[in-house]
Amino acid sequence: MSFTRREFLLACAGGIVLGVGGSFLWQEFKARSWDERTFIAKVTEYRRDLSRVIRAGFRELGLTPAEIRGKRVLLKPNLVETSRGMDHINTHPLVVRGAVEAFLAWGAARITVAEGPGHITDTLRVLEESGLQEVLREDRIPFIDVNYEDVFTAANAGGVSRLSTLSLPVCLKEADWIVSLAKLKTHHWSGVTLSMKNLFGLMPGSIYGWPKNPLHWAGIDECILDITATARPHFAIVDGIIGMEGDGPIMGDPKHAGVLIMGRNLPAVDATSARIMGVNPHRIRYLSRAEMSLGPIRTSRITQVGEPLAAVRTPFRLLEQIPAQRGLREG
Repeated sequence: MSFTRREFLLACAGGIVLGVGGSFLWQEFKARSWDERTFIAKVTEYRRDLSRVIRAGFRELGLTPAEIRGKRVLLKPNLVETSRGMDHINTHPLVVRGAVEAFLAWGAARITVAEGPGHITDTLRVLEESGLQEVLREDRIPFIDVNYEDVFTAANAGGVSRLSTLSLPVCLKEADWIVSLAKLKTHHWSGVTLSMKNLFGLMPGSIYGWPKNPLHWAGIDECILDITATARPHFAIVDGIIGMEGDGPIMGDPKHAGVLIMGRNLPAVDATSARIMGVNPHRIRYLSRAEMSLGPIRTSRITQVGEPLAAVRTPFRLLEQIPAQRGLREG
């Protein structure tokens, strides 16, 4: 693998910024292949056959049934608020069902859905009022409330924040595949919330409280990187059929983007998702730093399959009065 002089200097600078704790990430940077594929599907509405779309994405991304057969798959949707009838807030139940059916069709031994909302302490209320509980009951898929799950302590593999360890739910240890089922939304603290920020919901409220303030105090962008590096998710699917613009992740307005975005590498998926939103991923703090450690965000390092990016780009409304959204626009 070769680097341009600029890429080498950027990587070295990233290592200096990360310091000793970032040595793991620098080793990962040197070891990984950075030609990552992302898949975009044009999907105009929530419908029953999303499994076919997701399986088409699997094939385009080079995923084989042999990689899934017999595996225990953990799906982590984005559930932040009670939202029946408001399709722009949470990962839509039909997207979750589509992912469940796709992984089962490719031979998964077990599917579990897990989430720990940071905004509301009553996870089961969010589950019910989002419409997801009905789908999981019909499909006989177990749900784990990670806010109250047993935990284990893991060394902070990212080393970006000041946190030396992270408390994670034991269901992560019991999963062979971890999948972030995110929502395409703006965010008032991180600019956007996509597949990497979605992993905040893996952090137990019993340890980190609501809205998981210790992670905020340690730095939201830094913790996004640390959680991703430590949890090591295997796949991401972003529900952008109806996303959220403006004052996300809860108070914003619906934005019909009509897409699903998928991939194995979360920074690449998030960079592609940001570009669909009309956002420059290099201006998102956690993404610009992820390129030094976890995955590519430049178009030259991402192989785009499925729909061309230009055909689905739909600029989301950003609010200048929100500092994290200021100056994010591409161009």
